[in-house]
Amino acid sequence: MKLRAALVAGVSLLLGIGAALTSASAASADPQPLSPEAEVLATNFQLPFPCGQSWYGNSDQSSAHRSHEIDFNRGSTPDADLGDPVVAAAAGTVAISSHQGSVNRFGNLVKIDHGGGWATYYAHLNVRNVTVGQSVSQGQQIGTVGKTSAPGNNISAHLHYEVRQGDGYPGNIRQAVFNGTTFGYPAQTITSRNCGGSTNPYTPQEACGSGYNVIDSAALGSSGTVYLLYNNDNGNNCVVTMKHTSIGTPTAVTAYLEVQGSARKTDSGNYGYYAGPVYANAPGKCVKWGGKAGSSTYDSPFEHCGS
Repeated sequence: MKLRAALVAGVSLLLGIGAALTSASAASADPQPLSPEAEVLATNFQLPFPCGQSWYGNSDQSSAHRSHEIDFNRGSTPDADLGDPVVAAAAGTVAISSHQGSVNRFGNLVKIDHGGGWATYYAHLNVRNVTVGQSVSQGQQIGTVGKTSAPGNNISAHLHYEVRQGDGYPGNIRQAVFNGTTFGYPAQTITSRNCGGSTNPYTPQEACGSGYNVIDSAALGSSGTVYLLYNNDNGNNCVVTMKHTSIGTPTAVTAYLEVQGSARKTDSGNYGYYAGPVYANAPGKCVKWGGKAGSSTYDSPFEHCGS
C-alpha cells in the first residue's frame, strides 16, 4: 500500500495485496499507478470532514452524477451544513482552487493530487482556504460546504466529492473508500475517522501481501520499525520499513533484503507510509535485512537460515 513517483484500478479497492514494487525516485510517496498496490493505498482516504462528525452521502440523486460521485449533507434542513468545514481526505498537493461554475458547474472547486494519478475533488464550496501548489496534510481544512455552481443553477448546500485516478472522465472515477472501507453505495451515513493521521494506516502484512507473517522486527528509534516477514506458501521473504512519524508526508525511508551469496535488494526513497516491500527467495540460505527511518538504522547479521 503505497504511492510512489510523487504519492498514489479497479472499481473495487482490495486489501492485503502485495507485489514487488519498483524503486522510486520522486519525493511524494508510495505503488505504481493502476497497480493493485495503488488500489490498496487508496484505503488511506478518510471522510472529508472533521473527526467524529457523521454525514449522509448519496450517489444517485443528481443528474450530474456519472459514476461513483457522492453528495454529502447533514442536518434536517437544506442549508443546515452551509459553512461547515471541509478537510482533505488525504495528504497531497492542491492542483485546482478556483471558481469553475462556467466550466463544469462545480462552482468553487478544490482538487488535490495525491500522486500515482490519484486525485480528490471537492465541489460547490462556499469558501476555498487553499491555493494551487500548496501542500496539505490529511485532515487540514481546505474550504467550507457551500452551494456555488454555474450562474442560474440554484442548488442547496452540499459537498460534491469525487475520487479519480488517471485520465478519461468519467471512466477514471473510482469508488470512494473511507478508513479502509468502500462507501456503501448508493447511500450511507458515515462517521469521520479523519483524526489527524498520526497512526500509520498500514500493517507489514498488508504491505507484503496475503500469506506473509512477521518473523522478526527491529525498532528504528521513534521514527519507524523494520520488519522481516515470511510466506510459507511460496517460500519468499519480505522486508518492509513502516513509518511511525510524519505519516502521509514524504520523508526518507529505506528497506533492504540480502540473501547470502546474492546481491542486496533495496527500496529507498521519500515515502509517506513505508519503504518496500522487498522480496527474495532464500531456500536453505541465510538472509541479512534492515532499514532506515529518520536518523536510525538497523542492519541484521546473516540469520534466519533456511527460512
